[in-house]
Parts: sequence; structure tokens; C-alpha cells
Amino acid sequence: MAGPAFRAAAVRVRVPATSANLGPGFDAFGLALGLYDDVVVRVADSGLHVDIAGEGADTLARDEKHLVVRSLRTAFDLLGGQPRGLEVVCANRIPHGRGLGSSSAAICAGIIAARAVTIGGPSVLDDTALLELATEIEGHPDNVAACLLGGLTVAWSEGGAARAIRLDPADSLVPVVFVPATPVLTETARGLLPRTVPHVDAAANAGRAALLVEALTRRPELLLPATEDRLHQDYRAPAMPETLALVHRLRNEGVPAVVSGAGPTVLAFTDEGAADKVSRFAGEGWAANRLALDASGACVLPLAGGQ
Repeated sequence: MAGPAFRAAAVRVRVPATSANLGPGFDAFGLALGLYDDVVVRVADSGLHVDIAGEGADTLARDEKHLVVRSLRTAFDLLGGQPRGLEVVCANRIPHGRGLGSSSAAICAGIIAARAVTIGGPSVLDDTALLELATEIEGHPDNVAACLLGGLTVAWSEGGAARAIRLDPADSLVPVVFVPATPVLTETARGLLPRTVPHVDAAANAGRAALLVEALTRRPELLLPATEDRLHQDYRAPAMPETLALVHRLRNEGVPAVVSGAGPTVLAFTDEGAADKVSRFAGEGWAANRLALDASGACVLPLAGGQ
């Protein structure tokens, strides 16, 4: 059988940063944030060329090991075959190893770009299949769901397949992220989690996770109790003591704060009136960034569009 046909023109994909867990929603909740990576992919006559600017420019591979390239290859296999050559240009703004979904962004950019440059790609790889594929590559659905769908997402597995729903966060929410200079590997942070947890802690998290949906979408005044976690954050303290110290300091001041994903970034929820004050909690060694909420998720944009 003949392989797929590819578009001659390059495609540009924009993918948002994400914060997962959000306190009690371990491996289920995700939030898309207004900080973006852009990836431009063009099918070439031969070879592989990878160019990287921004985050990871000095450390990331520029060959088949690059996560965007690996994701492209995986998607092309499902789409019917590999192109003769590829040119990939990455403009990275999402910090790496900080719990802001940089790997999920790379995965989603790769599979969406592969679908976009393949003629008839969306009919072979629909949005449901995109989520399942991204989850298969990443290993869990919370970040990739938020990256693909935007907004607030709740993800789960059903019959071995990833599923997710999207909700609209309250308009008044202003996320502030506190990003440290030093990364922490997700594998390291996850490796500190116990195999079992007390029943009382699991029950407490179930109630807070349910409350968190209401708090994030309609009643932000409930965010402080709704973001309380007993399942994962404190267990990770040995790998990121400064992170947990900042979380507790913010919460003691009445600011809803959580570990972003596997850390070490701290995510705080505030509003327009208090955002500047909350940002000043950062202290030395932290970069405080006030971000918008992303409502659109990953998307294909015109090449001539603004950055």
C-alpha cells in the first residue's frame, strides 16, 4: 500500500504550559497556562534538521532523541508512514524540569504537527486518538489533557484508554508561578511517593478534589481549603524542601498555593487586586511570573502570526 501524502508547506503549532495535580487532584487535574512553546515542522526531501531556541537550546538533542521528533515519528507511524525528511524548529519558552509540562508540550506539539502536515491526517488521528497517543507517550494524562484542550481538565483512564473533560476556570483567577533556578526530575519526585497511603488521607483528598472543581470554576473563595493535599506534596519534600517551605508560607498567609506538577515550581491562585502582592512572596532564588489562563489549548497557527 502507498504511504500517506504530505503537505509541502510548513505548519506551526503552539502549545501551552500546564500545571497538573493542583493540590488534591493527583494525576487527574490539569490547568493550561498562558506560556507557550512554538514548533514549526516541514516535510523535507531527506534527512532530519532540528533547530532550538530558548529553553533547552544548550542541552537538548538535535537528532532522533529529541522528544518532539520522537513524538512526530510515533504519530507518523499511526498515520501510515514516515516522510522522507523533516525540518523541525522549536522556540521554547516553557522551563524544563520545573513542573510546568514542558515534556507534555513537546509531545503534543509533535503529534499535532504530524497530523497537520499529513493530508487527511485528522480523519485518521482524531482528537480522541490524539489524547490517547499523547498519554501513551507521556505515561499519564493530566498534563497532556490540559495542553490539548486548554482550560481546566479532569482526566481519567477507562478501559485502558485516556479520557478527559474540559471545564472553564473562573475569569477572576490569576495564576502566579514561582519558578526556582534548579530543576527536579519528575522520576525523582515520583519515586518518593509511598506505595500505600492512609485511608483517612485518601478520603480527605477525595473530598477536597471534588471541592476544587467548584472552587476553580465558580467559587474561588474556597480555593484555600480546596487545594489542601495529603497524598503527594509533603512526601516530595526531601527532593524540594524550599518548594514545600514556600507552599506552606503562602498558605499561612491565606494564599492558595500548591506544588505545580511534580515540582519544583509553586503555583499560587490569586486575583487581579492581589497578584502583585502575592508575587513579592518569591524571595531570592525564585522567579515570580504572573500568567494568564489559556482557554484554547494546543493549536495550529499561521506561520506569519505574532509570537
